Amino acid sequence: MHSLAKIIVGAAVAVGAAGLGVLAVAQAADKTTGVTVNDPIGPLPNPSHIPVTLPKDIKCTGTVGVQQTCYLFGDPSKPGLYGVIYKWYPGHFSKPHFHDQERYAYVISGTWWVSTSNVYDERTTYPVHAGSVAIDRKNTVHWDGARTGEKEPAVLELIGMGPVKSIQVDEHGKPKAK
Repeated sequence: MHSLAKIIVGAAVAVGAAGLGVLAVAQAADKTTGVTVNDPIGPLPNPSHIPVTLPKDIKCTGTVGVQQTCYLFGDPSKPGLYGVIYKWYPGHFSKPHFHDQERYAYVISGTWWVSTSNVYDERTTYPVHAGSVAIDRKNTVHWDGARTGEKEPAVLELIGMGPVKSIQVDEHGKPKAK
């Protein structure tokens, strides 16, 4: 019985290896597969199928060295889905506030420092490292940025549904008068 199992397994391996060999020969004969980065590039995709925005064409607001918001798609001030990139440069933070809509954050690079305290005190910030995901729950106080001494900005992508409002709060978590 043990020998029969070895024969069956051996046959299965042989058939699988032969199948891979046939696949490799078929791919070698088909010039549309196995292309490398050294081969010529194809045409720009049809923009009605896949619109592409080059980095130089992404619109950003704010101040380099402080905080920037770069608009990938949609608009946080208008109805619908939006995506933005936030860049928090070292030594800069928002003040305690909340949003009236949930937002979803992915830290692309750097360390994003966040706090849920109603009181602005940078010692209460917690590091959220690149690769982390966070949910900015609606109507809950938070503030964020990048601590002094970081070697690079905290870069994060935020996605949400607009329109979204940011409401500054006092040390009791109550909206500040405008």
